[in-house]
Amino acid sequence: MTRPVTSRRRTVLVPAVLLMLIAVVATGCVRFPAPESPPPTATAGSPVLPGVQTDVPVEPPPSSEACNATLTLRPPAQMPEPGRMPPNSTMAGILERGRLIVGLDIGSNLFSFRDPISGDIQGFDVDLAHEIAGAIFGDDRRVEFQVLSSAQRIDALRDKTVDVVIKTMSITCDRLDDISFSAPYYVASQRILSFRNSSIIGPAQLADKRVCAARGTTSIGRLQSIQPRARMVSTTTWADCLVLMQQGQIDAVTTDDAILAGLAAQDPWVRVVGPSLGEEFYGVGIPKGQDDMVRFVNGVLENMRATGRWQQIRDRWLSILDSGFGAPQPYYRD
Repeated sequence: MTRPVTSRRRTVLVPAVLLMLIAVVATGCVRFPAPESPPPTATAGSPVLPGVQTDVPVEPPPSSEACNATLTLRPPAQMPEPGRMPPNSTMAGILERGRLIVGLDIGSNLFSFRDPISGDIQGFDVDLAHEIAGAIFGDDRRVEFQVLSSAQRIDALRDKTVDVVIKTMSITCDRLDDISFSAPYYVASQRILSFRNSSIIGPAQLADKRVCAARGTTSIGRLQSIQPRARMVSTTTWADCLVLMQQGQIDAVTTDDAILAGLAAQDPWVRVVGPSLGEEFYGVGIPKGQDDMVRFVNGVLENMRATGRWQQIRDRWLSILDSGFGAPQPYYRD
């Protein structure tokens, strides 16, 4: 069982490169000293990290349009007062327990990561979790975080070991067979992370190259459909992909631009390149059948858009991205 992680922890020691992330978050930019030697060149050596898979099977590309996946349940006409949830509702059960259990990870810099100074879990997804907790309890600190890999997200919701998953999770038709989603809370574009001295500037250059992605994500299937000759390598976390790149075990990483920006903030030798390979709509994952919770979370998101809170969180964590996406427009059904 994954151990629960609360948002208040003691300070931990971290590599110096993570300290650069603080500068990125605080100032919106970071300057690296001039490198004295070239970055590593990918070699044919076997990856050394545990959990690395090099024989990744072909996966279908993600689909959200075939089933109109982003269409979601309309929020209540009037949100319940914090601390007073409707009787017998999913939210009332959470209120009675005294904490909201949220599945996320701590390796998606800018969205959910452990602050190297305070030891707290922080980021865009973390702030969203606190907003939902605040709407239930009137106290946004009533959150328990469960650290999940991308591959564990759906099982955690099916088993109801978490109340929600907020982990850069794309809304797709396949996933809607197993879980429910809120309205989209962020729109990302899948791109490529490569070395600065690399000739890789788009998917055409990934033929016969080793490309990393976290297991259980939509990034693998989309790239395989665009560049079938890419040699996919999968890992447990995105941080593992960066380590493999630094070790010269892979040539590139592919996933959403927001995640890649967090990786690039940690290493001066890598950069985000290429056109968008496709849009990803992030949603809050919710157990199947909990329609009241879907409507409630959609109400929280609606309030965040209306009050400007969404934009405040976006500006705090994601201002370094060159995309000008605002809050996604929800589309509701009754």
